[in-house]
Amino acid sequence: MRAILCRRLDGPAALTFEEVAEPTPGLDEVTIDVRAAALNFADILMTRGTYQEKPTLPFTPGMELAGRVRAVGADVAGFELGERVLAVVDHGAFAEVAKARAVDVVPIGDAVADDVAAGFPIAYGTAHGALAWRAGLRAGETLLVHGAAGGVGLTAVEVGVAMGARVIATARGAERLELARRRGAAATIDTASEDVRARVLALTENRGVDVCFDPVGGELGEISLRCLAWEGRYLVIGFAAGDLPTIKANRLLVKNVAAIGFYWGGYRRRDPARLAAGLTTLLGWYAEGRLHPHVSRRFPLAEAAAALAQLEQRRSTGKVVLDVG
Repeated sequence: MRAILCRRLDGPAALTFEEVAEPTPGLDEVTIDVRAAALNFADILMTRGTYQEKPTLPFTPGMELAGRVRAVGADVAGFELGERVLAVVDHGAFAEVAKARAVDVVPIGDAVADDVAAGFPIAYGTAHGALAWRAGLRAGETLLVHGAAGGVGLTAVEVGVAMGARVIATARGAERLELARRRGAAATIDTASEDVRARVLALTENRGVDVCFDPVGGELGEISLRCLAWEGRYLVIGFAAGDLPTIKANRLLVKNVAAIGFYWGGYRRRDPARLAAGLTTLLGWYAEGRLHPHVSRRFPLAEAAAALAQLEQRRSTGKVVLDVG
């Protein structure tokens, strides 16, 4: 089969497209004929050796995919050959055939397109898990979402709306903000030209927001702590800005606010059943028309390096997907 390989930790530009041996499933695993694979910022970090999980070289990047079941291990039940599924893997999705643990594979039926399904689990799973499990977002609360036109930020806007929150979205530029508005944001803030804290306070009558969902970090993260209302919750999702925000303990103390980390992938080892249940809920919302996944660009598998470069340069909105099948 053909696959993308990372042979040295020099970033996406060093990736190669090669013929490699096809994987075979272990006792509790499934192999999948990949039709589409979605890109994540973590893929870029992994190719540089700066992600928290470091595969042994050489490896194939890619953490989420959609396709059809090719083969199953001896201890696997409940899947039919040729069945349409999505899956999350540690790495290996950027290939014509990928291997996944059976607990990480979810049937999708015929209602979800391959490119949509490939980019569904991590972004929507992260938004839902962070807001529902960690922040306890309640209907009627105000949610501030940073990076609201990006892969995970845009899903947080939709999930927040689906949970009954009033959503304030931040992004750079009118086009990105319009995308967030179309997904249900009640108000928007342009981080390129507006004072975020002043606008948040104006939009909330000086009260602040109940929850902040932050996949950006850096200076914006530091500002976010000052935007929280009494007993507000600041969700640390990622650091797309490249810098870690400084969280000052006194700011947590004065308003009884909380800074909460959320790494969706951690649940794959500690509580996979919870992840599966969350994805079932989200796929149900999608079937009901409450979620509208946005795939902005599609690239052929051989152009994975160019696709990752676009993601790193923030020239995309929503999800970027590799067309494999």
